[in-house]
Amino acid sequence: MIDITKLLCGESSGGDTIRYGRAGASIPQERRSVTSGVPKSAGERRPVVVWNVTRRCNLSCVHCYTDSKNIRYKGELSTKEGKVLLRELADFKVPAVLFSGGEPLVRQDLFELVSYAVDLGLRPTLSTNGTLIDKKTARRIREAGFTYVGISLDGIGEVNDCFRGMKGAFELAMRGFRNLVELGARVGLRLTLTSCNYRDLEAIFDFIEAEKINRACFYHLVYSGRGASITESDLSHSETRSAVDLIMRRTRDFHERGLGINILTVDNHVDSIYILRLLEQENSPRIAEVRKLLEWNRGGTYSSGVGLACVDWFGEVHADQFWMDYSFGNVRNRKFSEIWTDTSDPLMKGLKDRPSVIKGRCRLCRYFALCGGSMRVRAQRVYSDPFGPDPACYLTDSEIGLDQERKAELEANGEIYPIPESLTGEPVI
Repeated sequence: MIDITKLLCGESSGGDTIRYGRAGASIPQERRSVTSGVPKSAGERRPVVVWNVTRRCNLSCVHCYTDSKNIRYKGELSTKEGKVLLRELADFKVPAVLFSGGEPLVRQDLFELVSYAVDLGLRPTLSTNGTLIDKKTARRIREAGFTYVGISLDGIGEVNDCFRGMKGAFELAMRGFRNLVELGARVGLRLTLTSCNYRDLEAIFDFIEAEKINRACFYHLVYSGRGASITESDLSHSETRSAVDLIMRRTRDFHERGLGINILTVDNHVDSIYILRLLEQENSPRIAEVRKLLEWNRGGTYSSGVGLACVDWFGEVHADQFWMDYSFGNVRNRKFSEIWTDTSDPLMKGLKDRPSVIKGRCRLCRYFALCGGSMRVRAQRVYSDPFGPDPACYLTDSEIGLDQERKAELEANGEIYPIPESLTGEPVI
């Protein structure tokens, strides 16, 4: 995650410890996990684990990375197996477990599992579409010990309903949000940027303010599941720049008016470089501070395969939740910690030592030490090479310091990775 509010405006949040290696906003006692301390370095972090507790979902979202349906999937981890997993994660001292899906609220034993996680000292968070959160369910979520709930939206009203594949999904999600807020739960909204909703960003920020939403995450599209088609769904580079410009402008506005709204972007570490470049252009006094934060974090270098992990409904372990087609092993056969620290797998080894294997324009980028090559799974999807450049990098060759001499070096080494025309093309008006 890129904390736009932190980098651009200097505001602290509870995520500072994991993201930037420093204690930001204080963590209340009830939210402390087994690893609330500040890590020595980003490379030494235990992974935040996304556990997809079920594949089943009551919706059919256009960009669903798990290609979930409202059907019963056989072979998912049992309650007993889930508790064994949670015990292993606690022993491994992971900083947080994100209960996801599918739609996790359709799993009957979810609250039993969460209560068990809390008893182990784990910090559970919930990723949900929000449509099933009536007042009773909101109370159960609050009482179970979830430290944060992220509710997904993909636009306002009918735009969201179209993406979600269900009429009325927007109103149900907002009902869930309001029910949680009424109980004092920490809750935020999440939106995946696509070609169908990015033009509505101004209205979405107006909506965030009007609804007094204090946290919002804007996700860049990752090509997995039903979101695998980049030609139909993703933004072009120029559209992405426009979207990030707007996100930064509105974030500053919120900060200047003291609204206390935390804005983040997810799944494209180039955003942090884009912010740094803006601050440099403005000759901001925050340049040195932001560079320090990015030097500690190092972007994608310590994300998937290091600081982020995924365990799916069958117990398969993945580098992240978008890499469901590649497993490092199954927790039914080996402990999570053994799987995660085993670098005999070439992909795991490469993810844990990216600077030695990265290729293309990412390898020669002047910002590689800060960005880390961003998302490896996008390179895999587009180039069938997990260590090729991230095609969603929207910085120009000039901006990253790729001159003719360096381009010639890439060509001589066979490291030219053409960026799909759908990403480099001008926005369609």
